[in-house]
Amino acid sequence: MSSVTITERHNLEKFLGMSGGYVLSFSDRTFGEFMLETVGIDIHDEKYTAEGASKAKKLRTFWKLESDYTVGKLLLALIDYDASLNQEQTPEAKALGDRCRQVATRLLAGRPSLNPLKEHAKVLNANHLAEQIRRLEAAVETDPSLAIGTAKELIETCCKTILAERGKPVSGTPDVSALTKETLKELKLVREEVPDAARGADVIKRLLSNLGTIGNGLAELRGLYGTGNGRHGSASGLGKRHAKLAVGAAATLTVFLFETHKEIKT
Repeated sequence: MSSVTITERHNLEKFLGMSGGYVLSFSDRTFGEFMLETVGIDIHDEKYTAEGASKAKKLRTFWKLESDYTVGKLLLALIDYDASLNQEQTPEAKALGDRCRQVATRLLAGRPSLNPLKEHAKVLNANHLAEQIRRLEAAVETDPSLAIGTAKELIETCCKTILAERGKPVSGTPDVSALTKETLKELKLVREEVPDAARGADVIKRLLSNLGTIGNGLAELRGLYGTGNGRHGSASGLGKRHAKLAVGAAATLTVFLFETHKEIKT
């Protein structure tokens, strides 16, 4: 559920021209296409018709049901779309658009950025990786336990994808620690590959060693609080800030691994 306030909603509805049931100049078809492309959601699904079937009513329900991140992402896309169609705006319209952009920015604030990872998923045509990224984006705000579990799975998928690309597909079911270790070794991101004479060699070696512990830490956290393992019925979960930490750590590691893989490959 997003945290859009009454005042913010009033400004957004005015900006998007929702009073007559419309959203900007979209038809039902183009609005559905825009939603799918922007946030991967079918706005015409039955769950969004609780208040009615018009585009505006579906969007209001969307604001109520979805996370801050998902709503903020859509709002930013809608604002940019409108700006591309209406390049000459009155001062009043521009001021309203700026206020709406501030709302979108607020909703998006405090989230680990997964955009670099999305680009790697596109380049590699890795559909499973793209799906995990989508789940992470939605779960950080709404389901911290799922986010923590998926963050660990993200590292596993990253390592398997890189090793397969380098002609070393994984057999069996190695744990995240073994996968990370093998990937770091394949990419020559291990202490032994750093010359002792290199400037800052000790620091670089420590950083590389710490990289390998991210997967282990997430696996332990997942075992205690994440999805995928049965827990005591009265066990309490972690909050959004812990989920953000887990997702941010996983994103940092996987982006670094993909970028190193790309650099060595080319």
